[in-house]
Amino acid sequence: MSLLHFSDILEKAGLDPAKVKLIRHSLGDKDFSKCYYSEPQMVWEYTRIQKPGFSKGYDYWCVFVSGEGTTARLFACYKVNGAVSATPDLEPVGFPLEGRFEGKYDYFDLEPVDNLKEYEHRLVIEWGRAALSWHQKGTTEKDILAIDSPVKKPFIGYDKVVLTYAELKEVVENRDVYELWQAALSAVNAVYLIVDTKSGQQYVGSAYGKDGLLGRWRIYVDSLHGHNKLMKEVICAHPDRYKFFQFSILQILPKTLTDDEVIHTESLWKEKLQSIRFGMNDN
Repeated sequence: MSLLHFSDILEKAGLDPAKVKLIRHSLGDKDFSKCYYSEPQMVWEYTRIQKPGFSKGYDYWCVFVSGEGTTARLFACYKVNGAVSATPDLEPVGFPLEGRFEGKYDYFDLEPVDNLKEYEHRLVIEWGRAALSWHQKGTTEKDILAIDSPVKKPFIGYDKVVLTYAELKEVVENRDVYELWQAALSAVNAVYLIVDTKSGQQYVGSAYGKDGLLGRWRIYVDSLHGHNKLMKEVICAHPDRYKFFQFSILQILPKTLTDDEVIHTESLWKEKLQSIRFGMNDN
């Protein structure tokens, strides 16, 4: 019986292995470890900063995180949409490393794709003896060691929910892992807060109806702006700004309240936070 290789997985997912670069980040690297344990988005940001020409000949990057020995676990797959010089004005808010945005590196536009979504955080490969070769061709034969069952994430409590757009997308789209989150968010109405972490502007919104907060936040994942006028304008002017939106909950409300009662509570929060005068609420 022949072994299954990662290139077989790529082909099954509709990706040409010759156009895919494999990247293995090591948790033994202090800089990567800082980003990895900061927040999931910082792994993406860390990966985007590479030497000019790094992606020549490759359309996709598959990013892995080191495991025991020379193993590696799939983190995400990205489509490469070009690059610009990594200048100070592009440095992400909260990026934990210094010296990466001084013009020496390129800042790659990496678009997360769903081709390998079912394997993310589950698929483990043998990277091989050349573990120091942290980036290799997708055509290199990498044995599949395991495809783990999804581990369900426990819900952390409404008051502790603070999510980036990327994290919210995970919660909304990955039912196998976030079943408990989805059950909790769909069980309540709520007043929520979105903060543009680039500008500091705030948006106060409310969620009510059959699917509660989960249903409302799903609209942001699908549309990026939730059909809010001023938020649309922000994204029109800065197309990638949605990646820096932070989602949290201001107040949980019972499903027994009428829509008007929920909207009244939302209006009180708008007044408290002055999000019409200084934020992204237009009424």
